[in-house]
Amino acid sequence: MRTVLVTGAGGAGRSTLAAATALAAARQGARALLLTGQSSAPQTALGTELSTTATEIAPGLHARRIDPGDRFRTEFLAFQDRAGAALDLLGATPLDADELTELPGAEAFALLHALRAAHASGTWDVVVVDAPPADETIQLLALPAQVRRYLRRLLPAERQAARALRPVLAQLAGVPMPAQKLYEAADRWEQELAAVQAVIDAPGTTVRLVTDAGPVAAGTLRAARAGLALHGRRTDAVLVNRLLPTGSADPFLAALSDAQQDALAALREEVAGVPVHEIAHLGRDPQGLDALAALLGADAARIGATADTTAPAADPWTVEDRLADDGLLVWRVPLPGAAREGLGLVRRGDEIVVTVGRHRRIRTLPSALRRCTVTGAGLREGELQIRFTPDPALWPEGS
Repeated sequence: MRTVLVTGAGGAGRSTLAAATALAAARQGARALLLTGQSSAPQTALGTELSTTATEIAPGLHARRIDPGDRFRTEFLAFQDRAGAALDLLGATPLDADELTELPGAEAFALLHALRAAHASGTWDVVVVDAPPADETIQLLALPAQVRRYLRRLLPAERQAARALRPVLAQLAGVPMPAQKLYEAADRWEQELAAVQAVIDAPGTTVRLVTDAGPVAAGTLRAARAGLALHGRRTDAVLVNRLLPTGSADPFLAALSDAQQDALAALREEVAGVPVHEIAHLGRDPQGLDALAALLGADAARIGATADTTAPAADPWTVEDRLADDGLLVWRVPLPGAAREGLGLVRRGDEIVVTVGRHRRIRTLPSALRRCTVTGAGLREGELQIRFTPDPALWPEGS
């Protein structure tokens, strides 16, 4: 199964191109589902009102609008029920369904749940996600791993082995211990998040970036690629939207077109090695299936997202053994587009924290590197190289 998350700069037309991508996949014979949030752009482009259940738009093409409010209320009330004893201990007053409104971030969880459900159904060949702007999408894709880490720290699995002792501990302490249901809720969250993580990490899941050909496009695209690469996400294509025709007799349009072509050349240089698709300006906002099909033009077959490798992707963070020559191990982290100014690196015990711009990732060190000290790092040609020197007190003699 293929999953394509279509994201990019705000206002670049990503929602419309997500709908066009799903349509192109359906017209190639795939069973395609478009998942979209509260934005009205996909509905306008498709010419159909969408609901919270999968609606058939055309042969092979379905679309579904995600309701974060409904999902938030369902999950919150379920948690409130499971954690009732702990909340009673705090003197909390339960909330009713009709007084709940979703909190910031609820749409991200709702979207991830919908993506997992689409995979679990086995109904679709291709799922196209009308994702939020690039910065939010990067945070969205990092969310399952981050929340799972928080759960492991706050409710570690090894402490759950002491459940049988909890009544005794409660008598000794004189206060009720956390309810069993709290740990059961944590178990359920862990399973749900692990399933979402498996979808995100699947070899058929890729990210597609949409941009215009403006003066800041290359910089915006550079930052997005660096953030995606930090979390190991693969960019399968860049769609450059709303390109004007060249050679216009109108001086104003000719000047705009020339500026776009200059920006396009810079974009191609910035993302060398990633396919770049040029999307022509139709002279109007696309509305209806015929307009969406015309938008992709001759590139529709390649943009349709039905063909892609399903071979398991290797971890892009690789360790190079240079012990024999330099006495070092080098952890190589591909970060295309990253700049030294926004780069941060901190080691915390057996973990390392890498910051790229506003994005941060925490990874557990491979076993060999845990017995080493960090002795330096450098960013060269889009790759962060972290140098480790074996700690004599921890490194086995003769290794």
